Order: sequence, then C-alpha cells, then structure tokens
Amino acid sequence: MVLHKQSEMLYNGVSGLVADNLDDLANVHIIPRFPTGSVDDPTQISQSGEWLLKGLREVWDDHVGNMTKLGQLLKYMDRTYPDQAHLPSTWGKGVELFLSHIVKSPLKDHLVDAILKQVHCERDGYPINRSAVKGCVDVFLWLETDQGTVYKRELEPLFLKESEAFYKNEASKLLNEFSPTLWQTAPAITQILESTLLTPNLATVISMPNSGLDTMIDTHKLDDLARLYRLYLPVPTGRQCLKKALRESILRRGKELNESSLGPAVGEADVEDGLEENSSKRKEKVKSKARIPNTNALPAIKWVQDVLDLKDRFDSVWKEAFQSDREIEGAINEAFESFINSHTKAPEYTSLFIDDNLKRGLKGKTDTEVDAILDKTITVFRYISDKDVFERYYKNHLAKRLLHGRSVSDDAERGMLGKLKLESGYQFTSKLEGMFNDMKVSVDAMEDYRNWLEDRTTPAVDINVTVMTSTFWPYSPPAIAPVIPPVLAEAGKSFEAFYFSRHSGRRLTWLTSMGSADVRAAFKSRSYDLNVSTYAIMILLLFENIGDDDFLSYSEIKDATLIEEADLKRNLQSLACAKFKVLRKHPPGRDINNDDSFSFNTDFSAPMQRIKISTVSSKPETNQERKETQDKIDEERKHQIDACVVRIMKDRKHMRHNDLVNEVTRQLSARFNPDPLGIKKRIEALIEREYLERCDDRKSYNYMA
Repeated sequence: MVLHKQSEMLYNGVSGLVADNLDDLANVHIIPRFPTGSVDDPTQISQSGEWLLKGLREVWDDHVGNMTKLGQLLKYMDRTYPDQAHLPSTWGKGVELFLSHIVKSPLKDHLVDAILKQVHCERDGYPINRSAVKGCVDVFLWLETDQGTVYKRELEPLFLKESEAFYKNEASKLLNEFSPTLWQTAPAITQILESTLLTPNLATVISMPNSGLDTMIDTHKLDDLARLYRLYLPVPTGRQCLKKALRESILRRGKELNESSLGPAVGEADVEDGLEENSSKRKEKVKSKARIPNTNALPAIKWVQDVLDLKDRFDSVWKEAFQSDREIEGAINEAFESFINSHTKAPEYTSLFIDDNLKRGLKGKTDTEVDAILDKTITVFRYISDKDVFERYYKNHLAKRLLHGRSVSDDAERGMLGKLKLESGYQFTSKLEGMFNDMKVSVDAMEDYRNWLEDRTTPAVDINVTVMTSTFWPYSPPAIAPVIPPVLAEAGKSFEAFYFSRHSGRRLTWLTSMGSADVRAAFKSRSYDLNVSTYAIMILLLFENIGDDDFLSYSEIKDATLIEEADLKRNLQSLACAKFKVLRKHPPGRDINNDDSFSFNTDFSAPMQRIKISTVSSKPETNQERKETQDKIDEERKHQIDACVVRIMKDRKHMRHNDLVNEVTRQLSARFNPDPLGIKKRIEALIEREYLERCDDRKSYNYMA
C-alpha cells in the first residue's frame, strides 16, 4: 500500500484498529473492576484497588506487545510516511491512543484514586500488593505528554496533598498521645537506627547495580546523590564509605578510558598527505584550503577530552550533591591522579592535546573561551607526576609550532606558558620562554640582515633564518652534516658573514632537518609552487641537471646528500609515494627500499597552483621512539638527582641515608617521583667521584668539599 501511495489509508486504518482494540480491552479488564458502592473494610478496599491496578497493567502489556509487532510489520511506512505527513510513528500513535482511550476520565480518576487508597491502607498498617501499585505507577511514568509524564501531571500533586494531610494528622496524634519526656530518647533511637539499619548496609546500598552510586552518577540524579550524602554523613563510617565508593567508580571508569585509548596502534605514516594510491581521486573533491584532520593524534585527543569530561561530571556531583566536601574532593583528586599516571602515555597524550588546541582548536574563539580551554588542559597536567616527561614532549611540539608557524595565536601560546609556570615554577618553563625569545630575536636579526645586504651582493636564494640557542631547543645536529647544494650554501655563508660581524665567539650549526623551502618547479603541463622540507629541496635539486628519462638510485641520492637514512626515506616517500608524486619511484610502491631508483615526474599535474608536500604531523611516538625518549629522560634524571644530592649535602654537610633520600624525593617531586633505589645508586656514584663519603656507621654521609 505504501508503494501504491496508500500510506494515509494504511496509517488511519491501523490507528482505527488500535483504538477499537483499546476500547475492547478497557471494557474487559478495567471497567468491570471499578469499585461498586461504599466499602469500609480496608482489606476489601485494598483487594479491589489491587484488582483494578492489575487490570491497567494487563491492558498496557497487551498494548505494548501489539504495537511492537505492528512497528515491525509497518517499518517501511514508518520510515517514509509519518515525517512527510507530520504525524507520529506507529509507536507514537499507539501512545497517543492509549492516553486518549485508557488514561481519560472516568478511567483515569478511578486509577489514581485506587493508587492513593492503596497508599492510605499501607499507612494505616494494612498489607497491600506493592508490585501492583508499582506496575501502575510505572505505566504513568512511561506515558509522556507535552506537559510532562502522566505521573507528574495527574498522580504526584494528589499524592503530595494526601501526604501533607497524613503527616499533619500524625503530628497532631503524636503530640496528644506522647509526653515530652519520651522525646528525650530520640538521640538514643537515632543511634540504634544508625548502628543497626545504616552502618551494616552502607556498602551494600551504595554498590547496588541498578540504583547505587554508579547508576545515580550515570543518570545525573543530583537530588538522589544529595540525599545519599545527607544520609551517610551522620554515620561515623559513612563519609569513608562514600569516599571509597567514589574512588572505585573513578578508577573503574578511568581504567576503561585507558584501555580504549591504548587499543589498536595508530599508523606509522608521517605525512598528512597520506600514502594511498587512490587518494588523489578521492581528495580532488576537497578544496585546497580544507584542513585534513590529524588522525594520528586522535587517540590522544579523545583520551584527554574523555578525562576532562569525566572530571567535569564528578566536579558537578561534588559541588551540587556533596556540598563541596573537602575530604571527598581529596578522594576524587587521588583517584584521578592514580588512573592518569597508570596510563603509560599520559604525558605525551596531554602534550598532543594541547598541541592540537593551539594549532587549530582555538580558531574563532574569544579570549574568555580560549582562557577557559587552557584552564581545562592544565587540569590533566596537574595530575601528571612525571612532569619532566611532559616537558620533553611539550618542548618538541612547541618547537614545531614555532618553527613552522602553526600556532593559532601567540597570545594563547604565552597564556599556556604562563599557566604552566604558575603550576610548576620558573625553572620548568625557563627553556620554553627561551624558545619564544629566540623567535623574537630572530625576527629582528633578519630585518638587520636584509638592511646589511643592501650594500652587498644579494644571494640568489632568499633565506629566512631562525637562530636557536642550543640549550633551549630539543634539537641537535646530525652526526654527519648533510651536503648543502651550492645555491643554498651561498645564502647560508652570506648570513654567517653578517652574524659573525655582529657576534664574536659564537658558532652556527645549520639544522637542515627543521627547515622548509618554497620552489617553483616546471613540468610539461605548467609550473607549480611547491612548499617542501629543506631535505626535499636538496633531493629535488639533484634532478635539475639530468635528463627527463635519467634515473638516480637510492644509494646515489644518499651519497650525494649525506642525509640520515630515516630522514631520507621519509622525504623520498613524501615526494614519490604520497598524493603529489613529483618524483617517480622505480619500481612503484609505498615503501622506500635500498635498491629503488627515482626519476623526475615531468607529467605531474595538480588542480592547485601552490602545493604543500611532506608536512610532518604531531603523532604518538612509535615504541622505538618512546624507548629512545625514555632513555634520554632517564639520563637527565640521573643528572638531576646528582645535582640535588650535592646541593643538599653542601648545605647540610652530614645526613643520614633515609633523611637524604626523603629530602631528595621531596625536592624532585615537582618534576618526577624518583625511585629510592635510583637515588641510592646515584649516591654510590657520587661517593666514587668523591663528592660524598660514607661514615663509619654505614648509614650516613659527609659532604666532601
């Protein structure tokens, strides 16, 4: 019928059948059960009410079963007709019909009255069938209208009114029946209730699977959580039980986040262009200005964002339900610190998250919004114990942002630096601030260099140099200096002449691995402006003076440039295997092998005039890179422990072993948590180097001047 444009007839016909069925069900299961005459016996009132309430639940269960089956049969109609006709789906129409045919006067009035009478009977001490009452109340909760649920609209106001009258009457009875001396026993009764009813069941209540602490947090039931807090607070062990349950809840959730973020390893690709052979066809539809997401960093970004969302949820619970209890705040912070530091990549992931925000996440945001985001990113940093590991990763990411001009805002960068300085002190950020100062000084130096060139021969290549103080930046020159092509070497020597004329006693070492170049390359179809790394331009210049059909082998390129093997393969891969193949690889393939050869791709064409090739993206380290980073960090920690021990002993002159270990741990805890065994080894090394001497008691040390 739907295919033959008869959806309206089908929809209306089904609605009519459902309405008739509901009327029949009401006549069979509900109306005959209405109470007849006036009955004063509470037991009979309870039984008749129970019978009526069970009748409603039977009708609801029958109706739900019918609508579920109809929904499956009419699935195709539900996908097309209701939205076009601005009508509810089959299920929605079923709810509407149930409201209009069952939950209506006088049926509704009898049902509400039956529920209230059941409550009244129980308050008077007579037994009732609670499951029958709950079944009917559940139906009222499930049925929702524009004014809220039927329970909120029809039952709750009358229930509250009845309850108010009941408790007023009870208070009056108690005042008349009991003497004031009996109220003096209230504290004792309260103590009995706490010791017998609450204390033995604290852990059971708070860990119930469908109504305990976790469920209340998941469903954001702040009122219920506040009641739980008020209930547990007077009990001596209540706060401790609540703290323990919160810690376990946070640790369980944190463990799940950690495991999901450490799932399948991300790809090893280093270039944003991608290495898929068919990627050019797919991405031609994308405008040249569109930014390709850094998928390599996605696990890191997601993990940190999930941690921040989890922290926001528990902060909300702590403030609104637990009255900003400081002891509970301590338990929450302890749990977050525990699971964050159990994540092996937490420092790296946190730095990647900040890197992503400072590169693109803050675009279009106001200063207030930027400040709020930076404050949130500091939250995870605050929990990290190995802050020296974070510093190493942050320094690398910051260096790339500064050198490649990728920061969204210089103010945001300095704002982040200020927050890190506030958290960890000047020593933590001194090298980072030095990097910013180098960038500023380099801008002024380049302006002076161009003025200096006005009276001299200008090199063929225009260069822009960043002079980096070696102790501030995380880079070191390669063991073997690459062979810089003459056209680039000429420009480099020109800048060196200028620099040494202004600064005596200094040495410049060129870091070609960090530079980039703009070059115009001519192909058969047209010329293109290529933005490539310095290594890539060194490779491309080798093809300038050879024929179009000539080849250069991998070994020839390696010998001509002396570029380190890993960097050479990565740059050749970006030039010959990615989307923009300005070189041809023989044989074709995605990986670079030592027996490959390369030729200039004269047939290259692309829709854009300006093309960016081989932009290295921030990504989590590989296992090998992480091991190398950890080795460097361990070596740095040895020097820091040595310096700390010497500094302490120079001041104290004599200390016992345990006192010295404790003091070293205290002073270094702001950067990392030193291992006592590691401290002992460094003390032994300092004794061998005659900075310290062991006393005769073998348990203390003297400082040797």
